[in-house]
Amino acid sequence: MFDWITSLLDAAGYLGVAFLMFAENVFPPIPSELIMPLAGFLAYQDQMNFIGVVIAGSIGSLAGTYLYYIIARKIGHDRVRQLLEKHGRWLTMSPQDLDRASDWFDRHGNLAVLIGRMVPAIRTLISAPAGLTPMHHLPFLAFSLAGTVIWNTLLTWLGYALGSQYDLVSTYVNPVSNVVVAVLVLTYIYRVIRKKGGIARDATG
Repeated sequence: MFDWITSLLDAAGYLGVAFLMFAENVFPPIPSELIMPLAGFLAYQDQMNFIGVVIAGSIGSLAGTYLYYIIARKIGHDRVRQLLEKHGRWLTMSPQDLDRASDWFDRHGNLAVLIGRMVPAIRTLISAPAGLTPMHHLPFLAFSLAGTVIWNTLLTWLGYALGSQYDLVSTYVNPVSNVVVAVLVLTYIYRVIRKKGGIARDATG
C-alpha cells in the first residue's frame, strides 16, 4: 500500500494528493493518516511543496465531504431514513444512528462540523448529518475547510518531520499500512454483519 500510494503521488503530484483525499472521503479504504504523511515525505525531499500538499489535500477532502452533504440535502431526511432501512447495513449506519447524529447536531451546531473533521472515522461521516440540518452551504464549507486544513497540516507536518528517517520509516510503513487497510476492511465486514442483525431486530421489533 505504501509503495502504491507513493508511486501514485510521484506520477500525479498534487492531483494525486487531491484524488486520494477525495476518494478517502467518499469511500475510505485508504485513510488520510497514510496519504498526507506520505505526501509530507515527498515535500521533505523537495519533490513537492509543503503548502501545495496541504492545499491539494484539503481541496480533495473538501470536495468529497461536500458531495455527501449535497446528496443528503437533496434527498432529505425521510428518504435518507428509507435508504438506511433498506441498505443501511452496507453503510454500517441505521436509522437510529441518523437520529442520534441529528440530535448531536442540534446540540453542537456548526462546531460539530469543525471538530468532526479532525476526528478519525467521524470526519468521513460528518457531512451527511450536516446536510439534513438547516446548516447552509457556506457555513458548512467554511467550518469543514477549517477543520480539514488543520487536520491535513498536522498530518503533512508529521510526514515532513520524519523525512530524515524516510528510508527507515518506509521499511516499516509498507507492511504496517497493509495491515491497517486489512483491519479497516475486516472492521467494515464486521459492522455490516452486526448492522444486518441489528436492523433485522429493529424491523421485527
